[in-house]
Amino acid sequence: MALNFNQYATEGNTFLKDYAKEMNMPKDRDKAGRIFTAIMHALRDIIPAEESLQLMAQLPMFLKGVYVNGWNIKKKKPKIKQMAEFLDLVRAHDWPAEVNDFQYSDEVAENYVDTTFIYLRKYISLGEMEDIRDVLPKNLKSMIYSNLMF
Repeated sequence: MALNFNQYATEGNTFLKDYAKEMNMPKDRDKAGRIFTAIMHALRDIIPAEESLQLMAQLPMFLKGVYVNGWNIKKKKPKIKQMAEFLDLVRAHDWPAEVNDFQYSDEVAENYVDTTFIYLRKYISLGEMEDIRDVLPKNLKSMIYSNLMF
């Protein structure tokens, strides 16, 4: 397999441009990138490593790099059971920009999470999304469940 880093960079920039538009921030790709990364890292923190590996298998190369960046697979999983706790974890991954990016608003943050999971359906199969939902705590399943059919 040949590594074509220019292609990965092009695909990554196209993804970020499209994702930023989807997030209603087409002129702020940096912010969109921080938000995407924070959401993916928070998800990675709460799902089992085996499920993370299955998720990564479906991601394009440029998103695999985002997902694994800074990952400590041996780190203890945080006890996240409620959406507010998950949103706090997302914000923690976005530090120090979380105030600017999420505006002290759970509604804004939850909308970003919803939009991100809808957007990820371009890359992740319905079956894998269901698998992720199945390993989430009861009160977090809705962040995947409500977005499965998009």
